[in-house]
Amino acid sequence: MKLSHRAEKDVEKYLLPGENVRLVTRRHWAVLIEPTAKALPAFALGCWLLLFDPANRVTSTAGLLLLVGTVAYYWVHVAEWWMRNFIVSTRRVLLTSGLIARTVTLLPLRRITDLTWEETLLGQVLNYGTFRFESAGKDQALRHLTFMPDAQNLYVEVSQLLFGSDYGGAASGDDEGNPEPAAPPLGDRQDTEPITRLPPTQS
Repeated sequence: MKLSHRAEKDVEKYLLPGENVRLVTRRHWAVLIEPTAKALPAFALGCWLLLFDPANRVTSTAGLLLLVGTVAYYWVHVAEWWMRNFIVSTRRVLLTSGLIARTVTLLPLRRITDLTWEETLLGQVLNYGTFRFESAGKDQALRHLTFMPDAQNLYVEVSQLLFGSDYGGAASGDDEGNPEPAAPPLGDRQDTEPITRLPPTQS
């Protein structure tokens, strides 16, 4: 599996010993449609103000500030999209995010009781969708993941990891991703052997 530099660092840092990564992806590029639609008019207006009357210091300054603000706004959204990784291991689902301070949100596979996959009309055209995880216990921060790419393959892969017996599914391991402790040995006596009679008590 070929990983980006950021994803490789996240996998090495946040996965537990013995925990194997099965899937790593970032959100679909369609998540940038909205910030792009907002940034383009502001960028065009900034260029117009900057070039409309170069001798006018007021309009030129306003245009320059608008351009700088628009570029910074768009850069933050692109950088956040690039730095956010969705990771599925043999034990947990993780979402890493943050430009300066990294944030890791995780959900043990054993707590996931149901998985819903939703696709809008635009999502079907661009091949992305939304995951909804239903989990035991209180509301989880990872229950709603939008703009997940490669819709069909991603849904099949995650479903196999969550509910397939080959990977242990959601029923194996503890909440921290550790294997269940082995059952204690039964000893030499089998349950089907008769119990030896006790000697009679003396009065």
